[in-house]
Amino acid sequence: MRLPAISGIIDRRILANYRVDPGCMAAALPSPFRPQLVNGYAIGGICLIRLNRVRPKRLPIPWGIGSENAAHRIAVEWDAGGETKQGVYIPRRDTNSRLNSFAGGRVFPGIHHHAKFTVVENGDHYSVTMASDDGGAKVHVSGSVVQSISDSSVFDSVKSASDFFELGSLGYSDTRTDGKFDGLELQCENWHVESLDVDTIQSSYFEDHSRFPNGSVEFDCALLMRDIVHEWHGRPDLCCSPEIGA
Repeated sequence: MRLPAISGIIDRRILANYRVDPGCMAAALPSPFRPQLVNGYAIGGICLIRLNRVRPKRLPIPWGIGSENAAHRIAVEWDAGGETKQGVYIPRRDTNSRLNSFAGGRVFPGIHHHAKFTVVENGDHYSVTMASDDGGAKVHVSGSVVQSISDSSVFDSVKSASDFFELGSLGYSDTRTDGKFDGLELQCENWHVESLDVDTIQSSYFEDHSRFPNGSVEFDCALLMRDIVHEWHGRPDLCCSPEIGA
C-alpha cells in the first residue's frame, strides 16, 4: 500500500519500552521478523501519540485532522536483498478517530481498532489510558519528565535511547492478509526526546502470560516527544515469500 506523503504535528508522543527475553519475543513474531537486540534483550513497547494538523503534504492549508493513537511496537530485523534491514513490527494499532479506524488498512497502512482514550496533562506530568472497543487492548502510562534515563535501562543515556528509536522509523503493520505487512515510515523535521519517569504502566499485550511468561518481560524506560513537525510516507508492502523486499 502506497500512501501520499502526509504532514502534521506530533503534539505528544510517549514511547514506553520493555526489555524482553529474546526467545519469547522471537516466538511472538511472524516471519520474516526477528528481534533486534540491545545488550542481549529484545525491545518492545507502546507508542501513545497525539497527532494534530494531519493533512496531505501537497494540500497547503493551515489545518488538518487530529487524533489520539496507540501502537504496540517491537524492534525487529529481517533480511532483504542480501542485506539486514531494521525497523519495527506493529502487531496492533488503536485510535480514537472513526475516520482512522475506517480507513486503516484500506486507504492508509495498518488496521486501526477504535478505542477510547483518557488523557490528563499537567505541566510535565502525563497520564494516558486507552481501552479498545473490542476489548483486545488496554494501556495505561503515567509519568513525569526528568533529566536522565533510569539506571536500570539497557540504554546508558537519553541520547543512546533517542538514537536507537530514531533509526526505527520504518514500521510494518499486520494486514487482513496473512504474511503481508503494510509499510509506513515516519520522518521528523525536529527530532527531540526527553526522559519520562514512569510511576504507572499497564499493557494487556506485554502482560499476557500466554505470550510472555513471568520473568520474561520487564519495564525498561519511557521517552517523551513534544511539538514535532513530521511526515508519514507509505512504503512498499513486505510479504513473507521467497522474494522479500522492503
